[in-house]
Amino acid sequence: MRVLVSGASGRMGREVMQGIMDAGDLTLVGATDIKNVGEDVSFLLGREKTGVKINDNLDSTLKNSKPDVVVDFTTPEVVMENARTVLLNGINAVIGTTGIDEQCLDELKTICDLHGVGALVAPNFALGAVLMMRFAQQAAKYFEHVEIVELHHDQKVDAPSGTSIKTAEKIAQEAPGDGQKKVEFKEVIAGVRGGNYKGVKIHSVRLPGLIAHQEVIFGGPGQILTIRHDSTSRESFIPGVLLAIRKIKEVKGLVYGLENLLE
Repeated sequence: MRVLVSGASGRMGREVMQGIMDAGDLTLVGATDIKNVGEDVSFLLGREKTGVKINDNLDSTLKNSKPDVVVDFTTPEVVMENARTVLLNGINAVIGTTGIDEQCLDELKTICDLHGVGALVAPNFALGAVLMMRFAQQAAKYFEHVEIVELHHDQKVDAPSGTSIKTAEKIAQEAPGDGQKKVEFKEVIAGVRGGNYKGVKIHSVRLPGLIAHQEVIFGGPGQILTIRHDSTSRESFIPGVLLAIRKIKEVKGLVYGLENLLE
């Protein structure tokens, strides 16, 4: 299977390329980024030269490399433009870039349906994080009160994380209440109680030394249930990315969340 990586110079882009090159059934045929243009990807990976050079023009790289699927780990500012380019070229997409809202998801679904291609948008590719969200959804049936704390490295530009938003959506589908205690809080410092999404409070932490972490904290009379997942290395995302690459050819239309491919 022929794969192009968009956002190749970033930390996740490098990890994804390593994973693809180590997989026996996948071939890296293209790489795009605005950094390190013209360099062989081996420059980033510490491997022997591959013949795959970084290009800053996604459209021309698609036409020259003819990938079966594009994996996008870029930034929220450019991900939609990239996704349109990929899908309008009739190529499947695996998108790990966060910052895609419901309106953008609707647009991608329309493009996929019109052009007969598949796209996966996944807030998190770590299999443990997918299970965390599933367990939180199950627990939400039995607890009225819940808050989410998500912690990421200080270079993550969007807050809250896509994973926390997806988790709140799943909780809201099952929660017997609105996730909050009916108390009038007085915020001495604005925003100290976090953001409210679908009735669930989300608190974002950004610090150097972190990778990707999330706690879902449920509270009930006399008890607390905490469901936590920690990615201590970006390697944790690669098995999920490779699974998505291999399964994307079976996808018709838009799929939101890696859990849909696990089932």
